[in-house]
Amino acid sequence: MLTVLGFAMIATFLVLIMTKKMSPIASLVLIPALFCVAVGQGAKLGDYVIEGVGTLAPTAAMLMFAIVYFGVMIDVGLFDPIVRAILRFCKADPMRIVVGTALLAAIVSLDGDGSTTFMITVSAMYPLYKRLKMSLVVMTCVAATANGVMNTLPWGGPTARAATALKVDAADIFVPMIPALAVGLLAVILLAFVLGRRERKRLGTLTLDEALVTEPETVLVGAGGGDRLTKAPRGTGTGTGTGTGGAGGADIAEGDDKEQEFKGLDPDRPTLRPKLYWFNAGLTVALLAAMILELMPIPVLFLIGAALALTVNFPRMPDQRARIAAHADNVLNVSGMVFAAAVFTGVLTGTGMVEHMADWLVGAIPDAMGPHMAVVTGLLSLPLTYFMSNDGFYFGVLPVLAEAGAAHGVSHLEIARASIAGQPLHMSSPLVPAVYVLVGMAKVEFGDHTRFTVKWAVLTSLVVLCAGVLFGII
Repeated sequence: MLTVLGFAMIATFLVLIMTKKMSPIASLVLIPALFCVAVGQGAKLGDYVIEGVGTLAPTAAMLMFAIVYFGVMIDVGLFDPIVRAILRFCKADPMRIVVGTALLAAIVSLDGDGSTTFMITVSAMYPLYKRLKMSLVVMTCVAATANGVMNTLPWGGPTARAATALKVDAADIFVPMIPALAVGLLAVILLAFVLGRRERKRLGTLTLDEALVTEPETVLVGAGGGDRLTKAPRGTGTGTGTGTGGAGGADIAEGDDKEQEFKGLDPDRPTLRPKLYWFNAGLTVALLAAMILELMPIPVLFLIGAALALTVNFPRMPDQRARIAAHADNVLNVSGMVFAAAVFTGVLTGTGMVEHMADWLVGAIPDAMGPHMAVVTGLLSLPLTYFMSNDGFYFGVLPVLAEAGAAHGVSHLEIARASIAGQPLHMSSPLVPAVYVLVGMAKVEFGDHTRFTVKWAVLTSLVVLCAGVLFGII
């Protein structure tokens, strides 16, 4: 009964948010509450929610201060050179911009934190997508999928969890998987190329002509005073005309609305601090290094970093309050989503639904598949890491799958390697707090992101799994 209700709860949630019948926050709270009552455990709802909130509270705190920190870094101009460099490299070509998004997300993912990756990637790429009227769900899809592949780094989380759960060395899991993960990353870049070609066909190709003086409204904000957008002969779209912003519903408005949309990266904005550029760059590098070295808990690092960034860049109290207020919407939206997700995960775990769902899936595996348990584990990692947290999968389900494989001579290492194949899909799970940072900053509806991304993320995960099998790693 709990198995059926667990799957029903997840299906109901996904249908409601994908059809936009309910907002993600409302769905994450009300749906699990109703199902908790349905299983006869309504009296324990409060305990489940408090437990879930307690588990995710550090994540919420980290996101709150990380948003403030990177928001301040955007305000003071830390990422403006990145925008200019990417623009010059991409030459305002939609295909190159999408590929650049994949590369940027993959590089920034080396710090092992999805939220940080999405903040930096969206901060750098959002103005380009908006100005060229490109689909914002393409950006969120490519960024999430690239980060999912890179999330398998030993310090990213899943690999460490698998190593801990099966009592094996994380290096023995990750190092042999490098060729398969490299193929997965190439698949993401190929995906970006294909989606970029679609955008180029829809919008046409633009070129940068620094020598040509055009109307003021054609300046790409954040690109510097000399970079202008001019129409290229090829392509059928206008690029700077009336193309839509994609499923995310973020079209450029006309007139004053357009100026408001881009004032955050205006090269003449009053919040710029060019004299403090190297201090801000050094602070950011030190912060990321401290995260990788695990010198302190990540929430504490971002709390200290945000306080330093505000104090040094905006020593006057009114200016500090203004910067905090400017990013309050993002902080409230993301932290609210995290606490709402805590209700969902709390009920899913507390009622025993996750355990019953896992047992049912393991029991449904035919005995004949025993010798192929590594491949089975890889396939199961796709839906299971999407519908439950990494902790639930790696500490609850993976040991059971490993024991079933061991009975047929499949080593724990092969099971562990296969278990990380589903991470490209996992990064778009509604239970991953970082994805709400991505869609929130990109101003994309979560349902739109899900509809567009899931199929490509599944394909990328299968590419990683198949590459592992072909290379004899799994």
